[in-house]
Amino acid sequence: MVRRCVLVVSVLAIVFALPVFAGGQAEAPADAGGDEMASDQDLAGTPQDPNLFQPGKLTVATGEPVYPPWMMNDDPASGEGFENGVVYALAEELGFDRSDVVWVRTTFDEGIAPGAKDYDFNVQQYSITEPRDEFVDFSIPYYEPDTAVVALPDSTVADATSFAELRQASWGATIGTIEYDYLENVLGIDDIAVYDDQAATFQALLAGQIDATVIGLPTALFVTAVQVPEARIVAILPKDENNNGFGFIFEEGSPLVPWINEGLRAIIADGTVDALAQQYLIGDDSIQEITE
Repeated sequence: MVRRCVLVVSVLAIVFALPVFAGGQAEAPADAGGDEMASDQDLAGTPQDPNLFQPGKLTVATGEPVYPPWMMNDDPASGEGFENGVVYALAEELGFDRSDVVWVRTTFDEGIAPGAKDYDFNVQQYSITEPRDEFVDFSIPYYEPDTAVVALPDSTVADATSFAELRQASWGATIGTIEYDYLENVLGIDDIAVYDDQAATFQALLAGQIDATVIGLPTALFVTAVQVPEARIVAILPKDENNNGFGFIFEEGSPLVPWINEGLRAIIADGTVDALAQQYLIGDDSIQEITE
C-alpha cells in the first residue's frame, strides 16, 4: 500500500482532508466507477457492446475454404451464398453497417474446440448436438437441412429403396461431421472410411474407394450440379433426432448469445432466412425418400 504524507498548514486544511465516516467505515464517492458501469450497461446489445471481440465490429469466423451454396466463390465478404447472406442480414438487424462485418477463417475442428475464441461466432454448417454443447455455446437454429445420399450412377446404392440395401454399400464421410454420426447412428454403418475434408471424400467416391456418402441436401445439390457432375443424389433420408439443425458457435458462456438470438429470430420471422433458402438451397421435390 502506498502512503501519502501531506504537510498541512492549518486546522481547516486537516478538516477538509479527512474522509467522512459512517458506522466506522469510510464512504467512497457516490459516483465512483458509476459512469463507466452505466456506460457498459447502456452499450450492451448495441454495435458498441463491450463483449464483442472488437466493439464496433461483428467478427465472424467461417471455414477455409467455404463451399457453395453456403458461400459462393470462397468469398464470405461478397454476401453471395446462404450463410453469409444470413450473417449480413443479421448484422443489419443488429445495427451494424455492412463494412463492420469482419471475416476470419478457421478449420471446422477449431470451431468446436473448447476455449476462448478470437471472434464473436463461427458459421460453417455446425449441427447443434449435445456433445458439442458441452464445450461451446450455440445460437438457435438458422436452418435444418435434409440428409442426402450421393453416389455414382453405377453404385450399388443407385437403386436402393431401403436401409437394408443401403447397409450393403461401402461408405465414407468427412471426419468430425454430423454426416459421419448419421451413418453410424441412424443407418447403423460399422465400417466408415474417414477423410479430412469434403473434397477428399468426393475424390474417394470418384476413385471407387467408397460407394456412397451422405451430406446435407443443399450441398448435395450443388456438388452434383457443379463440382462432381458424375455423381447424383440417390435419396433423401429421414432426419436424425439428435440433429437440431445448424447454429452459430460461440465460446462457452458468451454473453452475446441472447442478443444474437434476438436478431436471428427477427430475420427468421420477417421471412429473410426463408428467402435466402429459396434463392440458394431449395432443390428438386422429386428425389425419392428412404425412410427405413
